[in-house]
Amino acid sequence: MMNNQQVRVIDPILTDFVRGYTNNDMVGSLLFPRVDVSASGGQVIEFGKESFQLYDTQRAPGAATKRIELGYLGKPFALENHALEALVPFENMRDAQAVPSIDLAKESLMSVTEAMALKTEYAQASLARNAALYSASNKVALTSGNNLSTATSSPKALVAAARLAIRQATGKYPNVMILPAGGVYKLDLHPEIRDRLKYTGGGNATTEMLAKYFEMDTVAEGNAVFATSSTSSMQDVWGNDIVLAYVPKNFRGVRAPSYGYTYSMRGQPSVKTPYQEFNRDSWVYGCKFERAPVIAGVSAGYLIQNAF
Repeated sequence: MMNNQQVRVIDPILTDFVRGYTNNDMVGSLLFPRVDVSASGGQVIEFGKESFQLYDTQRAPGAATKRIELGYLGKPFALENHALEALVPFENMRDAQAVPSIDLAKESLMSVTEAMALKTEYAQASLARNAALYSASNKVALTSGNNLSTATSSPKALVAAARLAIRQATGKYPNVMILPAGGVYKLDLHPEIRDRLKYTGGGNATTEMLAKYFEMDTVAEGNAVFATSSTSSMQDVWGNDIVLAYVPKNFRGVRAPSYGYTYSMRGQPSVKTPYQEFNRDSWVYGCKFERAPVIAGVSAGYLIQNAF
C-alpha cells in the first residue's frame, strides 16, 4: 500500500510516462500534429493561398519593406475535455509486489492512455474523411468500376491528380498519404505496382516503396479499429478512404501553414493524483487530456473515398 508521500511522487512520474506513450497503430498526428495552447477556446488560425505563395522580398534602398500576415482567425474552437480512470484492486497491487518488474500503475494507465489515444485518432479520422469539408476539386469518390481494386485503374494517375490539385490550391505538393487498413497489401496486388516492383528487385510493396513511387515523404496505413460497444463488430477508424495532405516537416506552431493541427492544452495529458476508493478496495488512476483536432488549411488536403 502507498502512503500519501508516495502518492504525491507518483503523479508527476506517471504524467511523464503517459506523455511519452505512443501507439504505432495511430497515424492521425501525421495529418494533425500537436500544437500546445494555453486557453480552452479561441479561433482556429486558418490558411488560404496567401500563406503558401512565394513572396517578392527584394527591396530598393530606402523603400518600404513588404509585409505579410500568415493565417487568419477563422472558425471558433473549443478544447474537448477528455478523462478516463482505471481501477487497481488492493489485492492485485499486493500480489504484484511479490513479482519483479510489474508496475500496475503504469499498466493501468497504459490501458487508459490507449483508449484516449484511440478517441483522438477517431476524431482526427472523422475530420479528414468528412467529404463536406473539401471543395469539389479536392476530392473524388470512386466506385466498384474504377476503384483501386480494379486492374484497369491507375494508382499513379489517381495520386498524381490529387498532388496536382493540392499544388494548384496551395503551391505545395502533399507530403503525407494515409492509406486505409490493408491498403499496402491491396496496392501490392495491383498490376501497376507489381510491374513497378519488377524494376526494384521484386519483393512486396512497403510504405517506403510506395512513398517513393507516389512522390511522398510519408505513406502510412491507418490500422486502428474501434467498436461502439462490447458486443458490436470491429470497424476501421480510417474506413476505406485515402487522405493526402501537406503538413510541414519541421512543425513550428499555429502560424505554420498546414492541413491540420491538434490543439492541445499545454502540459497534458496529465495524470490525476491517485486516490483510494474503499468501497471497491482499489486505487484509482486517472488521466485527462483537453484537445481538439482542427483542419486549418483544407485546400492542402485531398480525399479519395471508397479507394478499394
